[in-house]
Amino acid sequence: MKRIILFSFLFAAIFATAMGNMVSETAKKENQTKIQVAILLDTSGSMQGLIEQAKSRLWNIVNTLTTLKYNGKTPKIEISLYEYGSYYRYKGDYIRQITPLTTDLDRISQELFALTTGGSEEYCGTVIHKAADELEWGNNEADMKLIYIAGNEIFDQGEIRYKDAIADAVKKGISVNTIHCGDRTTGIHDYWQDAAVRGNGKFFNIDSDERIRYIETPFDAQIVLCNDRLNRTYVGYGHAGTARKANQVMQDQNAMSISSANYAERAVSKTKEVYDNTSWDLVDRLKQDKDALAKISRNDLPADLQQLSHDRLQAYADSLAKERAAIQREIARLDAKRKQYMEEQAKEGTGEKKEDLGKAITSSILEFAKAKGYTVE
Repeated sequence: MKRIILFSFLFAAIFATAMGNMVSETAKKENQTKIQVAILLDTSGSMQGLIEQAKSRLWNIVNTLTTLKYNGKTPKIEISLYEYGSYYRYKGDYIRQITPLTTDLDRISQELFALTTGGSEEYCGTVIHKAADELEWGNNEADMKLIYIAGNEIFDQGEIRYKDAIADAVKKGISVNTIHCGDRTTGIHDYWQDAAVRGNGKFFNIDSDERIRYIETPFDAQIVLCNDRLNRTYVGYGHAGTARKANQVMQDQNAMSISSANYAERAVSKTKEVYDNTSWDLVDRLKQDKDALAKISRNDLPADLQQLSHDRLQAYADSLAKERAAIQREIARLDAKRKQYMEEQAKEGTGEKKEDLGKAITSSILEFAKAKGYTVE
């Protein structure tokens, strides 16, 4: 009887410790500071240039976000996409949530490159209301919660008043920023500036048809080669592993279709903590959970790895992790030289530096971060 009681106490203690660890990890994740950015794009017929700017600037925006720290720690970065004004009907208001707030950057890229234009009826108040209401916004005081809405029509269309939608967003600590695709005077007249003021945000005006100008560098080609090697360190697992690994390569190709400079920006993003593929990549999964090999079915691994012993599989994954870290360091070294080259070229350049979607978002993110007490690496 004493043995049974003793065993019961030991079991209870072990169970309590395990549960305590789980609760601690959950609490840690829930308390992690977040930077959350919802980008609301007008995809009506005249906005193809805006979509091209979004494609061109995604990885630059991501890399700006990765420079931010809060109390010395890297925040969790989540991005959401909405389109409004398109032919896709969403309860009659031409609005579609493309992605929720997500850390899946390859998905964000995939969805951006799939966007098409066509339609009208740009209901700014409605899309702001949906983004503020539908998305899972953080509730930590240090969280940065930002909405960016870009378009070119008058801001007060639709049944939901933009003033009410923005007031509700502000109550949740969300800043609403407006990017008018047109001249500043029209943007002010059509309430884009008023919306930003009410949203505790920034007002910008851009030429959405302006093509992004890139400075190509002698280091871009070397980064491309490094990125090819980096991709070979990813091992897909699970039913989605093969497809997600293929999509990784596809988004590389999409970035290159813009320019080699854009491809280099994406490669740099893939060296950062924000580029996390724990859900499908074995190496990232083991980085998060050292016991993952005991939890993943061998049938969910690539065929050439299924027959390996546990120790050999662990050794293989460890070698890939070391190789990946070395390649990431090499990309970072090349990127430092790349940035120095770009700065020197920019100093020699002349003419007006025009605002675009990416510049508007990155410059304001840095301003918000400074006001929130973030530091920039």
